[in-house]
Amino acid sequence: MTQARLGRIVTPHGSIDTPAFVPVGTQATVKSLTPDELNTLGIQLFFVNTYHIYLRPGVNTIKAAGGLHGFMGWDKPLITDSGGFQIFSLGAKKYINIAISESAVLDRQRFTRKQSKKEGIADDVFPDDYRPVGTLVTVDEDGVTFTSHWDGTKHRFTPEISTQLQYDLKADLTIAFDECAPFPTTYDYAQKAMDRTHRWADRCLRTSHKLKSKYRSKYQQALYGVVQGSVYRDLRIKSAETIGNMDFDGIAIGGVAVGESKTDVKNVLEWTIPHLPAQLPRHLLGVGKIDDIFTLVAAGIDTFDCVQPTRLARMGHLLVTPVAGEPVKYVLDITKGIYARDMRPISDSCSCYTCGTFSRSYIHHLFRVRELLAYRLATIHNLHFMQSLMDEIRGAIRNQSFSRLLSKWIPD
Repeated sequence: MTQARLGRIVTPHGSIDTPAFVPVGTQATVKSLTPDELNTLGIQLFFVNTYHIYLRPGVNTIKAAGGLHGFMGWDKPLITDSGGFQIFSLGAKKYINIAISESAVLDRQRFTRKQSKKEGIADDVFPDDYRPVGTLVTVDEDGVTFTSHWDGTKHRFTPEISTQLQYDLKADLTIAFDECAPFPTTYDYAQKAMDRTHRWADRCLRTSHKLKSKYRSKYQQALYGVVQGSVYRDLRIKSAETIGNMDFDGIAIGGVAVGESKTDVKNVLEWTIPHLPAQLPRHLLGVGKIDDIFTLVAAGIDTFDCVQPTRLARMGHLLVTPVAGEPVKYVLDITKGIYARDMRPISDSCSCYTCGTFSRSYIHHLFRVRELLAYRLATIHNLHFMQSLMDEIRGAIRNQSFSRLLSKWIPD
């Protein structure tokens, strides 16, 4: 028996059928694809990072375009984060790689230690734009002072500033400013960060209500509160109950994309979700590996965002369906030499433009010579794969066959 559920989130720019995967468009774009292509792929919603947009091009530029939708030419729903995750995750690094700093990293051990540009090149990091940044973050009760990883300038976010920025961006779904504790962390610090998150949540709500009252806008933005508490059961339950009893339009679960194991993630969901209001949408921040998807959907998560499918695509790692009777494999590394003369599509069962038009051999060639088309074709495939998987999951929930689908994708 699972807690998987179907739903629909209605926004000023359209509806989102859930459960749904939300691709990340860090800089107001899903890298290499146009809005028309995203629409063709069936993307219902994507995620824009307030931290990065605030630094470049700046919120005033977005306001001049009438908000994010007008700026990027996208007429469907958008969700923004508070900026908190990027601020706190960047605080652990002495050298910042621009590609890695966009969101959660694939291999934290390589990118959370002091690493020189020479070491980065040896690790085959792309692009290899490293900058020394020193101490990035100082936290106090009022907010956070941080250093831009682009130019070293100082900036300040508070709950009020973060809420105002997201209001100005005119995203459909927004997220309250929270303190994302590092992992691992002590119980005492996790509790301190959680309590501060709750106090900041109240300030975000009050700011949101003032903005709506002041401008009397017909454009209604939803505000999600954030549950924190690291890997500590009593803290997660307390945070879920506290945030769930506040006047939020939805609930986001944070802190599970900063290094916790799969067991920790499963535990956090099992502790948290029973204490959330059933009528509110639930968003899981920063998780989206194939095996994780079934765990979080089974737990009752409605939407989740992750950079992984698009970032993997740019690395030449293409998502595939496991083959029955063979070791479970979700990724095909098209850069390997064995695909140099392989004239088959990436997947015989995939109906995406890439698989219907090009061979593995051709895509392998594009990656070997670093042609930009390689990243586009791989991203199209991976996003189509994710959309098809979510269609299949929603269908299975509707037909009460989710457990059977789970055993197909995640065999014992």
